[in-house]
Amino acid sequence: MFCTLNTHKVDMDKLLGGQIGLEDFIFAHVKGQRKEVEVFKSEDALGLTITDNGAGYAFIKRIKEGSVIDHIHLISVGDMIEAINGQSLLGCRHYEVARLLKELPRGRTFTLKLTEPRKAFDMISQRSAGGRPGSGPQLGTGRGTLRLRSRGPATVEDLPSAFEEKAIEKVDDLLESYMGIRDTELAATMVELGKDKRNPDELAEALDERLGDFAFPDEFVFDVWGAIGDAKVGRY
Repeated sequence: MFCTLNTHKVDMDKLLGGQIGLEDFIFAHVKGQRKEVEVFKSEDALGLTITDNGAGYAFIKRIKEGSVIDHIHLISVGDMIEAINGQSLLGCRHYEVARLLKELPRGRTFTLKLTEPRKAFDMISQRSAGGRPGSGPQLGTGRGTLRLRSRGPATVEDLPSAFEEKAIEKVDDLLESYMGIRDTELAATMVELGKDKRNPDELAEALDERLGDFAFPDEFVFDVWGAIGDAKVGRY
């Protein structure tokens, strides 16, 4: 279903994306129990944050406390969303699933078909940040990043600068606020497009050219511009 970095737990903040460190461990999570849940949409916002694994599977990354979904105990973080009202979502990106959920009419019941990750390795503790003990030779410094691409070879690249790292975090927060998704790769692309732009209009033009399918609203683009600007001058 998906992989996590350096933990066997269903921790969607550790979800493997397009980059891994040279000293990271990868844990694979396989399909467990399937379930079908009816949800009454009493609020416009369901309280879900959606992510995906880049291979056609969308997952629940976060559930907001006190939200509509939070009161349905059969639905959990890590669940794969297979279908909404019988419409298969296999092959959909996380933002497409988030949009479908948002467009569901308020005051009606809809059906979610989910698959939870199999529970395993409960006695294994999370790998510590210091790595494995021992005095053997180490390969590299751990400051490199392996970037995985759907097309073309994987490459080892330097880690983002402190400014880029903070800007990516802030833009990722904006993606969750506006779209109900978290996607560090998308956020990194937006920061890369925006870090040398002189004004919001130039950023909007660059986003339309590279990421036009998202149709980002003007207020979102302006907030992204502000987030990148704040990170540049150290306003964290």
